[in-house]
Amino acid sequence: MNKLFFCVLSVCWVFASSAKEYVLPDNGLRVIGENTYYQVQKGDYFQQVAEDFNVGFLALMAANPNVDPFLPAPNTELVIPTKLILPFIKHHGIVINLAELRLYYFEPEQNVVHVFPVGIGREGLKTPSTVSFISDKRKDPVWRPTAEMKARYLQQHGKPLADVVPPGENNPFGKYALRLGTSEYLIHGTNQRFGIGMRASSGCIRMFDADIEWLFNHVPVKTAVAIIDQPIKMSYEGGQQKHLEIHQPLSDTNSQLYQKSLQQLSHFVGEDLSESALTELINQASGLAVQIK
Repeated sequence: MNKLFFCVLSVCWVFASSAKEYVLPDNGLRVIGENTYYQVQKGDYFQQVAEDFNVGFLALMAANPNVDPFLPAPNTELVIPTKLILPFIKHHGIVINLAELRLYYFEPEQNVVHVFPVGIGREGLKTPSTVSFISDKRKDPVWRPTAEMKARYLQQHGKPLADVVPPGENNPFGKYALRLGTSEYLIHGTNQRFGIGMRASSGCIRMFDADIEWLFNHVPVKTAVAIIDQPIKMSYEGGQQKHLEIHQPLSDTNSQLYQKSLQQLSHFVGEDLSESALTELINQASGLAVQIK
């Protein structure tokens, strides 16, 4: 059987819009989808594969730690992380989990969730965890750099940054932008291919062009937005199966909350994994949803 593309009951690929749509499980279960597998072809590289499967660059690297992301050997089988555990939060509106660099949109009155890779604020310019809403939608947005951005640009490049950047190829917002509440933070497109699924922005949420266009066309103003930081996700499926999904914590993740998550993980695992096996899973932080029982 060709494992390159497939559709199962819990996940369906929608290439026309680039949105990855998952059917929500019944009875409060939280595991969705199945992993996809891809055999590397000559000339492939991770950035291109990530775009083809609409997953994050770092997520693809974490799932395939022993593969060169720039020169993967032909015929190498890559695991594409498309089996997920839904974040532990109310499932409505938009949920962005910083640790996994993903955005979830729970479509109202529909039993589906749409999942997208995103870029977030780089170290020192963290995207904040917050509860907000979509207050405004803009097509062909104008970029007005903040004073801090202009100061950083002048220091790094030795020349001033324009006060206003009109729509076009030089505009880092791309073609669409969604504003969060009354803040300066946006969910927006980009004029650069690299950076989705990475920490690369000045704090805003970046998306691939096709993804932000889809979101712009489907998400109404006043949609709730929750930005969270959950490096460790656990689910007890059907009262019998235990599933884990562990991501590398961000450098500025709250250390006390992370230590509490590790303690909860240890209790959750119990005697189903040895201490050394659990430690190995934590250190690997593959981002893959795995069943341990």
